[in-house]
Amino acid sequence: MAFLHFNRSFDYQVRNPEEPVLFREYFPYTKVGRVSFDDNFMMPRPADPIFITDTTFRDGQQARPPYTVKQMETIFDYLHKLGGHSGLIRQSEFFLYSDKDRRAVERCMAKDYKFPEVTGWIRANKDDLRLVKDMGIRETGMLTSVSDYHIYLKLKKNRVEAMHDYLEVVEKALEWGIVPRCHFEDITRADIWGFCLPFAKRLMELSKDSGLPVKIRLCDTMGFGVPYPGSALPRSVARVVRAFTDEAGVPSEWLEWHGHNDFHKVLVNAATAWLYGCSGANGTLFGFGERTGNAPIEALVMEYISLTGEDDMAHTQVISEIAEYFEKELDYKIPDNYPFAGRDFNATSAGIHVDGLAKNEEIYNIFDTNKILNRPVPIIITDKSGKAGVAYWINQSLHLTGDQVIDKRHPAVTKIYKRIMAAYEKGRNTSFSNKEMKVVVKRYLPELFMSEFDHLKEAAHKLAAKVVEKLSQDCEIRSLSSEKVGGCMDDFLSEYSFIQYMYLVNTEGRLVASSVCHPEDAPKYKTYDHETDFSDREWFVKPMQTGKMMVTDFYKSHFTGKLCLTVATPVDDEELDIQGILGADIRFEELLKRQEDLEDEVYGEDTD
Repeated sequence: MAFLHFNRSFDYQVRNPEEPVLFREYFPYTKVGRVSFDDNFMMPRPADPIFITDTTFRDGQQARPPYTVKQMETIFDYLHKLGGHSGLIRQSEFFLYSDKDRRAVERCMAKDYKFPEVTGWIRANKDDLRLVKDMGIRETGMLTSVSDYHIYLKLKKNRVEAMHDYLEVVEKALEWGIVPRCHFEDITRADIWGFCLPFAKRLMELSKDSGLPVKIRLCDTMGFGVPYPGSALPRSVARVVRAFTDEAGVPSEWLEWHGHNDFHKVLVNAATAWLYGCSGANGTLFGFGERTGNAPIEALVMEYISLTGEDDMAHTQVISEIAEYFEKELDYKIPDNYPFAGRDFNATSAGIHVDGLAKNEEIYNIFDTNKILNRPVPIIITDKSGKAGVAYWINQSLHLTGDQVIDKRHPAVTKIYKRIMAAYEKGRNTSFSNKEMKVVVKRYLPELFMSEFDHLKEAAHKLAAKVVEKLSQDCEIRSLSSEKVGGCMDDFLSEYSFIQYMYLVNTEGRLVASSVCHPEDAPKYKTYDHETDFSDREWFVKPMQTGKMMVTDFYKSHFTGKLCLTVATPVDDEELDIQGILGADIRFEELLKRQEDLEDEVYGEDTD
């Protein structure tokens, strides 16, 4: 749709002041920033289409420990499942600087999903751009800061110099057939008319000459954007978006909003950008991002459905799957009251109990959370909950199913209920928190909870598996040469002395190579040689049958008398065909003594 603008005399020339324009009337720094109004009201004009883009692996990784390659693969699959299947989640951007980053890009691109499309993120220089070219990525974001805070104070340039440098890299990207996405960093503290629009206008000219899109990401780096009607530039989200679409001629589909949550406006600002003509809203899963974070993708999904009524564009139940993955696999605690994903987000302290749920859960529930998010309504335990409420809480909170389900007639439920009622008889007038309930339930139903030893076992299993997996990828191990493998094992055991015996067998179960860590144990293992047949051992059979690593339960080694566990994993070739099984007998107590430094080493680097 074309719009005529009369009496415009703007010539799109860069204003190049000697001193930076810092808008001190809006950003006094020693005081809270001011919002100004100019009574210039405009009607919404929603972009068509509107969609979501993802920066979980870029901005999101600046706020948490780096993801492993395997974790990035898994999360990328979840993004596709959540909204990539329909094109709602259009793109996902990645760093390209480390070997790990590039392996993640290769694996995600190999999935051949149409959406989300894999894009890069670079600084605006030609060396970084070559990384994009070498990876075969079709589009990349590039950092093109636009406020004088960045240009003058950080880059130590003036506007003309900065724009010249940016355009050089954009031109090279277009020459190489790469779609550039210029990230207008710090847009809400920038001179929109004096720099941003002339720069955008020049980008549109380059696009026309090259025949390729040149996209623009409007980055509200400090979260200063506001959604208020009548607010003035540079803080007005609506005015910023319309300046680019109406004045610089940027197509809505080439425009994207990237916000931060410093002032609790990240979601409403993204929605405002959609409503005033910006197609893309950029976010991260659960809002991870530097400082206060970005727009949560799960919230953008819900906002999209609310605005369009297009329920089928997203599989919203996947939000709960992602939340479970983050808590269990990434050890991230989602706040209990976090919208859509927190444990108790759809619970109420008003005292919903089993009878109330049976009558009509709609009274307090925002929507059918069981259908939309696969999340039943939690119960809040009070003196009105009854035994049925106690049993409901136990079954739901501990995820009990089938024969595990606790009946309200269970003797332990009666004891728990009596303890709760005793508290209220003594004057308590607040509900029982989940933490309190767990303490009480654990006292009367301890069998439903993991013991400290169980936690230690679980930690030992995970850690031992990571250590052995690390060695299994070594090229010397893959060679299946007795001499090379033996030397490799010796070096490995000198570093990981909690492994008492390590061995590699071929697909027939015959020993290829082995190594004993402690010299005093060596004579005990002399009964094992190249003629020994291990093909009937569980640690050999299961990995050969499934292609997966296995970890045994604990046992007492008959060679050393130590409490051990065995880890065994397939060793494959470049075609992923199993060539042998690598096994390690690990001393439990010694492993735990090194747990902390091993976790830093193993989980602090990419273990795929």
